[in-house]
Amino acid sequence: MRISRVLEVRDLAAGYQGNDVVHDISFHVNEGEAVMIMGSNGAGKTTLFRTMCGLNQPSSGAVVFDGKELTGQPAQKIVRAGLGFVPAERHLFPRMRVQENLSLGAYPRRPDPETLSVVYDIFPRLAERRGQRAGTLSGGEQQMLAIGRALMSQPRLLVLDEPTTGLAPKLAHEAYEALAIIRGQGLTLLVAEQQVPLAMEFTDRGYVLEDGVINLEGTSEELANDPRVRRAYLGVT
Repeated sequence: MRISRVLEVRDLAAGYQGNDVVHDISFHVNEGEAVMIMGSNGAGKTTLFRTMCGLNQPSSGAVVFDGKELTGQPAQKIVRAGLGFVPAERHLFPRMRVQENLSLGAYPRRPDPETLSVVYDIFPRLAERRGQRAGTLSGGEQQMLAIGRALMSQPRLLVLDEPTTGLAPKLAHEAYEALAIIRGQGLTLLVAEQQVPLAMEFTDRGYVLEDGVINLEGTSEELANDPRVRRAYLGVT
């Protein structure tokens, strides 16, 4: 069976004000996979994702999505191509209601009722709070809303930057349970995460990003058994 490569990042370098934070990054994501980028604070995960998704300009390298190069394209064009992004900061519109935030995720198209129904099936609490202002939701509910809003664009690949940031352990597990449902519906996922044990249970493969470079890769099982990963990320000596 031929494996379809949805995303390929080639020798990507990017940073801020002329100073690169990530250097010559290369990795790929196949269709249907769940892939993890693990790394400590400051490793460059957010810079990498923001650059891939058109929110930061690369210094060099290429981002190829679904066979088309999107390097340096504006974020709205990348979303329309099928790459959805959930930032760690969520960036919700706090005074707007839940359903209004979701509807904006489909912009510039009209919200698709069927997609909205799917989002509410995945996140029943959002359906219960559809008329509530986003700023009054709990942290876990806001994360649900951020993911749901990205799903409204009907992406082929969903990129999530630290989806468990600020969540209590129970809510972090609930977030990954929802991601498992989303993946079960055929969506490809790429996740940056510091809660490595939780993400390893969910992902097929992973890459270790340290000091702006990828220095290790493998299946989640291989990484879980690697002494370097066990010491640095799993708390096992």
